[in-house]
Amino acid sequence: MEKERKDHSFIKKPIYPGGNEAMKQFIKDNLKYPKAALENKIEGYVALKYEINYKGEVNKARVVSGLGYGCDEEATRLVKLFKFQVPKNPRKLRVKFSKSIKIHFKLKASKSTQINYSIKQSDTEKDKPQSNSSYSYSIKIE
Repeated sequence: MEKERKDHSFIKKPIYPGGNEAMKQFIKDNLKYPKAALENKIEGYVALKYEINYKGEVNKARVVSGLGYGCDEEATRLVKLFKFQVPKNPRKLRVKFSKSIKIHFKLKASKSTQINYSIKQSDTEKDKPQSNSSYSYSIKIE
């Protein structure tokens, strides 16, 4: 007979519903690139430390290293939207948890496709004066 393993962690940590992938998707869906950062083409990471209360809500968030141009404020706003599931702790302790995260601000690359083609004369048109033409087009896809 196999013995049942006891849970040795006295305090249960909060869990984001859906795990890290769900958290990444939440950030991707809700991130609003600040206008000043867009105009100045600012990219990089904003590192934050945040505190989760016993209800699973983020009540404090502070920037450890930031980018400026509104990115720090946007990262703080996003983190304060997080809602965690906090398992019941023994003895009904109200514990605060600290976590850290890096939020990546990356500009979307403009997608452009370049099409090149040239027109050449066929054998039947060789008697006519030669005119080789070459065209180049750039198509921007948004």
